[in-house]
Amino acid sequence: MQDTADTRPLLIDGLQYCDWSEDVFRELVETGMTAIHATVTYHGNFQMFVQDVIEWNRLFETYPQYIIKGRSAADILTAKATGKTAVFLGSQNPSPMEDNLGLFEVAHDMGLRVMQLTYNTQSAYGSGCFEATDNGISLMGREAIAEMNRLGMLIDMSHSGPISTLQAIDLSQRPISITHANPSFWHDSPRSKSNDILRALGQTGGMLGFSLYAHHLRNGADCTLGNFCEMVAKTAEIIGPDNIGIGSDLCQNRPDSAVAWMRNGMWRKDRQPVAFPDQPPWFSRVSHFPGITDGLRKAGFSKAETDGIMGGNWMRFFESAFQPAVSQG
Repeated sequence: MQDTADTRPLLIDGLQYCDWSEDVFRELVETGMTAIHATVTYHGNFQMFVQDVIEWNRLFETYPQYIIKGRSAADILTAKATGKTAVFLGSQNPSPMEDNLGLFEVAHDMGLRVMQLTYNTQSAYGSGCFEATDNGISLMGREAIAEMNRLGMLIDMSHSGPISTLQAIDLSQRPISITHANPSFWHDSPRSKSNDILRALGQTGGMLGFSLYAHHLRNGADCTLGNFCEMVAKTAEIIGPDNIGIGSDLCQNRPDSAVAWMRNGMWRKDRQPVAFPDQPPWFSRVSHFPGITDGLRKAGFSKAETDGIMGGNWMRFFESAFQPAVSQG
């Protein structure tokens, strides 16, 4: 019997930045993607963030047959029951908060559910992964962590330095996430995460989303599905199979100007030409997700473990992560 929208396992992606269009939204639904975390902001101030949210609100209004705005884990179940995709908005950079703690709640009210404390470079809250010196979580960062814990806004340390990441795990009263990164034992890069970070994340109930962006893969576009899934299996031995998922970092149909904006923002004067890397033939678009399921089964994961990695683990995590803290008043 063919699976229906209600019977298919959950399929959740911890990070995407596609060139959003009706074609992409249709592909999400046809693939059975129950929910995604979508980047709304890479750089900019609060006003720019507001404009990004306005554009997303227009997409929700224009394509209600495909997508709904995700605010809580319950919206994932609604999307599954109605054959749609729940989209949770996130910022890869804390710059829109403009050093104003009150803007966190305003952004949360607008639908922001995930935010990184750094994006590659030093921020007011912590150190990015490409800084020569990791100064750890700042005083302002400690306040931000506490406020995000209160609101039910998920802390993401994907682009943060190792010291800042470990400190965020320790300081947060709620489990944090690394939505899109891979272990350094497999691909040694400033963007990859050490075994110490993986252990700390797992011990505190956090989540790691495996990235499929070619620059994050061993051998880049030549990485095989088998090698990727073997890495997932080895990582599961460190962090636990219930603490891992997919965070593809998929940028389907984005032009090279998008990656130039990611790298340079408005802060770099010497803007060297950059382009998106070629993707492995087995993963370059939304419709390729089911192939990962097959690869995980071949790597030795049980059906239950595979269903968890492909979506169930994110669902369980979001059920807690997106809940506001219990009021003390």
